Amino acid sequence: MKFKIITLGCKVNTYESEYMLEQLLSSGYIYCEENPDIVIINTCSVTNMADSKSLKIVRRARRENPKSILVVCGCSVQNDINKYKDIDIDILIGNRKKKDIVALINNFIENKEYYEFVNEERNIEFENMQVDKFTTHTRAFIKIQDGCNNFCSYCIIPYLRGDIRSKNFNDVVEEAKTLVLNGHKEIVLTGIHTGSYNDNGKDLSDLLEELCKIDGLDRIRISSIEITELNEKFMRVFKNNTKICNHLHVPLQSGSDNVLKRMNRKYDKDYYRKKINELRSIRSDISITTDTIVGHPYETDEDFLEYLEFCKEINFSKMHVFPYSIRTGTAASTMPQVENSIKKERAKQLTQLSNELELNHMNSFIGKELEVLTEEYDGEYTVGHTSNYLKVYIQGDYKLNMNYKCKITKLENDCLYGEALTCAKEKIII
Repeated sequence: MKFKIITLGCKVNTYESEYMLEQLLSSGYIYCEENPDIVIINTCSVTNMADSKSLKIVRRARRENPKSILVVCGCSVQNDINKYKDIDIDILIGNRKKKDIVALINNFIENKEYYEFVNEERNIEFENMQVDKFTTHTRAFIKIQDGCNNFCSYCIIPYLRGDIRSKNFNDVVEEAKTLVLNGHKEIVLTGIHTGSYNDNGKDLSDLLEELCKIDGLDRIRISSIEITELNEKFMRVFKNNTKICNHLHVPLQSGSDNVLKRMNRKYDKDYYRKKINELRSIRSDISITTDTIVGHPYETDEDFLEYLEFCKEINFSKMHVFPYSIRTGTAASTMPQVENSIKKERAKQLTQLSNELELNHMNSFIGKELEVLTEEYDGEYTVGHTSNYLKVYIQGDYKLNMNYKCKITKLENDCLYGEALTCAKEKIII
């Protein structure tokens, strides 16, 4: 039977979808985008818009595939399973049981019985999965952690993913070795709260040190890390291991101390500033990207101006800008709300700033030599990313999944272009 998977949301969902794909392929199912017998949709619920998009895609999938087995899973189902019950879905599960995807589908094929399951317990074990090779990505992901205990006032995710729990240390290392043996040169460590990783006293820094020992693994990227987790031990490991990518995504969420308190974040601007300065003292050309929320309850014009100025001061490489979205059941949902028109205008201003900062950051690398890991050929350019996550276009058809030393030559139409000089592994002059 033929199947397809539609994935929405974060890198954790991407990893879990890849696991489901690998399990189905190994059980004799065939992946096919056209006329699938089975459609699996892995949903997202990080914002109201993500919920609406998930629901829309599920409805469309049923219309376009009326005879297919429809499987819907993930955070949006976990958040509110009832909104999916008027759709003709065959298997409906939240964030548990994805590991059992083959058994669930086999059982439905045999018995034709509707199945649903949502586990609302917070204290649950890590649902261990292993992916041997990513079929659609040059870089591979490893989900090392799940859950969150922070309960930021605006965020629904801790209610949907449960308490913090981590993957076995040795299992992570073995999975990374397998991915490298299967051709991956870059691995992204991901989780709901990645920096909280801890398995029997071994934390993220210990894991990074161990992974850096793997032959053939050129880059280790961290999907996201909280500013409070950039402790002295992490800084030491980051300084001494160049395999760790020259890019960190460090959520800010607000640049106003008043708003940070109401968000229940665990730092203030001064703490954030000092940690970013410390990172830049270790690696001067590091790329720092971030997540930002505008229009959180109680955010005044003065708060936003403070926020804007702080983002300029930090000089991010790029900011992901989100207007605050009410999530029922969170603390912020009961607070006085900022008008939508104001949120929209503030998001526009912050996005404009992000675009300016990003262009300035890219411009700063013109004339410099950087290693680019090639990922795809678009018919004219070979495209890849640097360690600090700059996307670079190299004219010509070069071998994929290779590290090329490139000279960055120009910035044009918001894109960086480079000239390949050498292949780092083959030592060939291009």
